[in-house]
Amino acid sequence: MQALKYLVGYPEPVQERVRALIEQGRLDAMLAQKYPDRHAVRSDGQLYEYVQELKDRHLRQSPPLGKVVYDSKLQVLKHALGTHTTVSRVQGSRLKVSREIRIAALFKDAAPEFLEMIVVHELAHMRESDHNKAFYQLCTHMAPEYHQWEFDLRLYLTQRELGVQDRAHKP
Repeated sequence: MQALKYLVGYPEPVQERVRALIEQGRLDAMLAQKYPDRHAVRSDGQLYEYVQELKDRHLRQSPPLGKVVYDSKLQVLKHALGTHTTVSRVQGSRLKVSREIRIAALFKDAAPEFLEMIVVHELAHMRESDHNKAFYQLCTHMAPEYHQWEFDLRLYLTQRELGVQDRAHKP
């Protein structure tokens, strides 16, 4: 039985359906049909504007963002699709706080829904630090399809990993 590391927390019947899609070679086609488009947010500047627009729409009272970038060092294998950090610096007699969001660079070429899901997730951390009920309620407030997109993103990561493994084993 194939281990599906991105779907570990899901019920076994769900994992079995995913395994069946993989064995039938249909997972890639299903994802391509459901998410045929790729977003146009290519640069760090465009990403900052994209995130700022979502933040302004849903979290107007939150502190400003200092930096938003694609980060090629984020490792999906360590479950870091994006990060939200608060950096505090002392400048003279003042404490300056800057909030940063980093998105894994592999999402430069992803479906717009996946980018939105990751950004919404990181923005929600501006209000809720833990993955609790309030956190997920905020995520679904910003993106009503959040849970479906998260599941499908996990399928995409599974498919991507299998595709890399398949190419590695072919001569």
